[in-house]
Amino acid sequence: MTKTDIVDGVYERLGGFSKKEAAGIVENVLDIMKDALVDGEKVKISSFGTFTVKSKRKRRGRNPKTGKALEITARKVCKFKTSHVLRELINS
Repeated sequence: MTKTDIVDGVYERLGGFSKKEAAGIVENVLDIMKDALVDGEKVKISSFGTFTVKSKRKRRGRNPKTGKALEITARKVCKFKTSHVLRELINS
């Protein structure tokens, strides 16, 4: 599923909006979520799941192609954990 598919779903289900307005709604929702994650906040969507930002420390790794050792820099990653409701829907 792509962002375009989400826009089409909003357009079809809500009605009363043009496709351009539906795209604006989706963009605004995603921007709000991105801003919250950048600020280190947790984004919890009921019956769907939770997005969080975790810090990973630097560590040693190796290039799988050459086998040469290298250092992987510290960074932040976005994690997603499904809600039990979504997990049950997926597994039913």
